[in-house]
Formats: sequence, C-alpha cells, structure tokens
Amino acid sequence: MPGNVSYAPSADGAARVAYRQASRLSTLRGETMGTTWSVRLPGDAPALPGLVSALEHTLDDYVAQVSHWRPDSLLSRFNRAEPGSAHVLPDAFAAVIEAAIAIARETDGAFDPSLGALVDLWGFGAGERLDHPPAAEAIDAARPATGWRRLRFDAVTRTLVQAGGVRLDLSGIAKGHAVDLLGARLSDLGLRDHLVEIGGELRASGNRPDGRPWRVAVQGVGADAPPTGITIALRDQAVATSGDYLRYFDHDGQRYAHTIDPRDGRPVDSGIASVTVVHADCLHADALATALTVMGADEGFSYAERRGLAALFLLRDPIDPRHPRREVIRVKPTPAFLTLSSHE
Repeated sequence: MPGNVSYAPSADGAARVAYRQASRLSTLRGETMGTTWSVRLPGDAPALPGLVSALEHTLDDYVAQVSHWRPDSLLSRFNRAEPGSAHVLPDAFAAVIEAAIAIARETDGAFDPSLGALVDLWGFGAGERLDHPPAAEAIDAARPATGWRRLRFDAVTRTLVQAGGVRLDLSGIAKGHAVDLLGARLSDLGLRDHLVEIGGELRASGNRPDGRPWRVAVQGVGADAPPTGITIALRDQAVATSGDYLRYFDHDGQRYAHTIDPRDGRPVDSGIASVTVVHADCLHADALATALTVMGADEGFSYAERRGLAALFLLRDPIDPRHPRREVIRVKPTPAFLTLSSHE
C-alpha cells in the first residue's frame, strides 16, 4: 500500500490513522469488546510465532474481568453481589477501578464508574435497546444505587466492597485500558514501535516505518464522516474520543446519547458533538473525554485549559433556533492541543 494512506480502524471509531508508508508495515486484526482491534507494526510481524495468540489472550483475560456484557465476568458478579461483600480484584480490574475513582474525584464526579443502573435503564447497557426515554419515576428510583463515593476500594489489598446495589459500568474507561494493555504486551515482547487501536481509541509507541511519529487524523461528526483535516503527531501518546453520534436514539426530535450525566441521571445534552483527548495513556484519555463531555462546552473547556489537557471539542451550533438539528460544527481546541496538531 504505497503512497498516502488513510486507515479507518472501525466503523464506530472517532479517529483515523494516517501514515506515509516508507517501508513494510504489518497489520494484525481481531475482534473484542463488541468491536475490532488492530495493531500496526514495522516489518513482517505476522511471521512472529504466537503473537496474535498472545494479544488475544491478553484481551480475553481482561474482558473476563471487566465486561458488563458478559454475565459471568467478574464485574457482573460484583454487580450482583450481596451488600457488604468484599472482592479481591485481579491486577487489571484493580488498576481500572483505582484510576476510575481517582478521575471521579478529580472531576468532581463528571466521570462516574457507578452508573450501571442508569446506563441499563436508558438502554445503553447489555439489556434491551430503547427507542424512547424511560419514565421519570424509574430514573429517580435508579439514582440512589449510583455515586462513585459509594465505592470502597483498598488499593493495597485490591479489595472492592459492594455497598449494596452498586452496578459498575466501566465502558467510559475500560476500552482505553485495553489499548494500554495491548501496548504493554507488545513492548514486553520487544516490539517497541507499534500503533494499537480498539474501536477507534489509539495508542502509539515509537515511530512509523519511515522513522516519523505516528499521526492521527481527527474524524468529523458521524461514523462515516470524513476527517476534519486536523492531524496529531503522537509521540508515545494515546488519543480517545467521546461522541454523541456513536450510540444514541432519537425520540420526538431529540437525540439521547449514551453518555449519562451523573448529576441528573439523564443523557448529556450540552451541544457537544465530540471531545477528543490526547494523553500519555489511553485509560486517562478515554475517561477524560467522557468527563469533559459531561461537564459541557464551557465548564469542560475551562477544566481542560486549567489542567493543560490536549483536548479538541466539536460543538453543535444551531443555524436556526427553530430547527435545532440544522447546525454547523464548530471546532474548539485547547492551547495544549494546538501544540500537537496541524492541518492537512
């Protein structure tokens, strides 16, 4: 595949990898977490014995821990556990919970891993999909089971206590950590230069085959939208996007997207089409993209700016207030994002 190439990792992804091929590039692919994964490596990587099996084993072990889609996962068993029961978590699960609670604290609950009851109620979990909002009474009844402050976790012993009725949903952070785990596995195998992608979340290590950094082109609004023309050079960094066009339903002219606002138990309606975050690891990029979406265009941008986060907001600006779905997309990058990006 010589020349300039644009690569779309998956249909639900929110970023695309762009590269100029100067030497052989190998691609490994598979399926996980309801989407696809891919790894790009310089050289003849598929010839390495056991590489795909090693990566799939890493993913399978992780999914068995944190999936809210599998009734036999450790997470699902925790969600069904008796009040007061203590659960010693394996390393990967413990790392995600510890980070999730820390990010919840840092964002004042804009990111909250305890929203499983509300996520399921709105039809964005493992149960039946909805085409209409649930009753207000049902939302009010589900909210007492949520709240990150109810999570009691001892990082030393890796013990998580079920406070009673708490239902974890780690979909806003788990995929990012899966990307990091694949990257770590590749590095352990001596493959320093690689680009890992799961469902559109990416992490780059080292360089492309031509010796330059891996580059990511931010996609426009919608799974099939063309790239925005904004590209990012990733230097041992990760990128993740939260968007209202990835999972949603429309009802009576209003879009209900999958990101739940912990403050009222309803899908976020802030005029944000997507938030893309660049970070040192994909776990934090994933969770922070969700948190900034919940905060909204003004508060989220101010938070990102104060923290020096590299974030790109795509905002929906209505053309006519009488027709809110007629809109233009406004691009709003933080100063830190501008230092990483360029236009092509």
